[in-house]
Formats: sequence, structure tokens, C-alpha cells
Amino acid sequence: MGQDGPVSQAGPGDEAPDAPGTDVPGTPAHDVPAAGVATTATPAGPPPAGPWHDHRPGLVPARTWYARPVLAVAADLLGAHLTARSDEGDVTIRITEVEAYEGGADPGSHAFRGRTARNAVMFGEPGRLYVYRHLGLHHCVNVVTGPAGTPSAVLVRAGEVVTGVDLARDRRAAAGVVDSDRQIARGPARLAVALGLDTRENGTDVTEADGRVVLHRDPDALTPSHATGPRVGVSGDGGDPGRFPWRLWLTGEPTVSAFRPAYRRPASRSSPPRGATPA
Repeated sequence: MGQDGPVSQAGPGDEAPDAPGTDVPGTPAHDVPAAGVATTATPAGPPPAGPWHDHRPGLVPARTWYARPVLAVAADLLGAHLTARSDEGDVTIRITEVEAYEGGADPGSHAFRGRTARNAVMFGEPGRLYVYRHLGLHHCVNVVTGPAGTPSAVLVRAGEVVTGVDLARDRRAAAGVVDSDRQIARGPARLAVALGLDTRENGTDVTEADGRVVLHRDPDALTPSHATGPRVGVSGDGGDPGRFPWRLWLTGEPTVSAFRPAYRRPASRSSPPRGATPA
């Protein structure tokens, strides 16, 4: 289990580093993110009471850090590092793009209609991974936020591979074409492959410094300059850019994935016009 107690500073010699829907693998439709609202760097604010484990780069937030509103956690995850360990080696990414999902208040969330076997992790304690398989094709990695019982999570959409680049590139090449290193973890499906994560990691605790998957960040860092906009591939009310501009990304970052609106099935020629009564 992760730790929940007062903030502890890094030990001697530890220095904090400078703060720095879903995509199907393949060639992006656009090379730039959709237009959004840019924000400037602002103080992330003090974390709630809870210990920070020594770990580099930065420190490992305690579970209480994740038990905050999903949009606050989403913004603070930008620039944080996520490490996945395996017998093959470790891979670490710097998170450059995320999406927030807020349970019963969010039509775009898996938890909008309540608890199921698939989304049960979202209803549990924060600071755990929610990993699911999308359309039977690829995996998406989320971090659970908010108090237990109030399902919300942040989808980790894209990142820059900062350690274990060769291993991450080899994994991606085995799953598809990789035309440059910026593409290795550019999009949630690619990111999951690069980190070697799948549904076996569903429920994994990221608050343990020695765990299989761990998230670490500088607690004194400013929230990096970022932009916001509609979430990728979310249809219906959850895709309303005015109500849910809940995709956040680092501005000027080449590893951010391309924006794609929700797929809309073409109307059948044999279907009657909307509002008409079939014969």
C-alpha cells in the first residue's frame, strides 16, 4: 500500500530536476494539437499533508496528493515522470499530454453510468492505475484521482521518453512503424506499448517508490505553461468543448498527439431523415 503521512524533503544529495478519446497507432491526421486555451506557468500550490518518498527525478507523491479534484491533478501531472520497471529494463516518460474524466458528472467518462467490473478501479483509492483495452485493439493508461468512491481519473495521453529509449523504441517497432523518437509515446496506445503496460497493471499503486510503476515529480515545480481544449474522440455531451475542455498539453511540445474529433458514422441512404416516420 502507498504511504499517506507529513511531507518529507529529499535526503542529502537529492536535487529536484527542472520542471519541465485515444489515438490508434499509425500516422497522425495532423501534426499540431487542436487550438485551445493557453495558460501560463503558475505555482502548483502546496500539496496536502502526506509524505514524499525519495526518488529521482523528483519525489513520489503520496496518495493524498491524488485525492484532489481531477483537473488539479491533471495539470500537475504535466511535466511529471512515469517509470515502468520490468526484467527487460526501465522506461521513463515525461508526461506532455493528459485528459481529465470526472465520473458521474462527466458523460465522457467510463464511470458516468455507474460502477462495472471494468471500471471498478476508478471507484477505489486514488493513486492507482486504471488500465483498459480500447476497442479490443490497444491499451490506455489512467491514474485514479479524487476521494475513494468518487470515480475520476486522468488519461496519460502522450510523453517524451527520457530513459530506456532503446527499449521503448524496440517495443514500439515490434507493434508498428516508428518514424522518429518523438513518435514513440505520442498518443495513449503508443505510450502504453512503450512503457510495456497492459491490463495486468490495472490497479497498480503508483505511490510506492520501489513499485513496478511509479510516478515522480518536483513538489516545488511550477505548473508548466500549457493549453487546454476538447478531448480526443469523445462524442456526445462529453465532447462539448465549452463544457469539457479537459485535454491539457504542454505548449510547443513535439510529442503531443494530434487532435481528432469523435468518429461519426455516416447516415445510411436507406435511413429516413431525422424526425421522419418510416413507412
